[in-house]
Amino acid sequence: MAALNLRRGLILALLVLVADQLSKWWILEVVNLPERRNVPLLGGGDFGLDLTMVWNRGVTFGLLSGSQPWHAWALAAMAAAIAVFLIRWMAKAENRRTALALGAIVGGAVGNVIDRVRFGAVVDFVDAYAWGWHWYVFNIADAAIVLGVLVLLVEAVTARPAADEPGRAA
Repeated sequence: MAALNLRRGLILALLVLVADQLSKWWILEVVNLPERRNVPLLGGGDFGLDLTMVWNRGVTFGLLSGSQPWHAWALAAMAAAIAVFLIRWMAKAENRRTALALGAIVGGAVGNVIDRVRFGAVVDFVDAYAWGWHWYVFNIADAAIVLGVLVLLVEAVTARPAADEPGRAA
């Protein structure tokens, strides 16, 4: 079962990685968002979704941002190390949801590592807003990471205790 869960998680990681990198290629090369800066996509007025170019030099929500050349490499190395840890966890995942959640996180992390190595920053471009409030600009990798973490949190909160082994004292 663990091998099947690992395979599922790795397949989802690959799908997230491909979707993330294709979307970033599309934003940079087809839409040419770095030159256009902002493209209204959905809605408008009180709420909507725009394509807005942001080069994120930090981690989630721009935390730990820095402009030194070594900084992007340090963050890429840290994310890669976390991805390796998560793949080891995925190999031991006890259920499909956990393996898939870890796969989403790994795929997103690797997608952002590729950006850091290529550009020295992560390509963020989705700007969601409502009633004058803008969420942080994000990308597919970020969305996959957040959704994966949410699933892991739900799993942790709703996990059923393992059945006691027969003959084992409590």
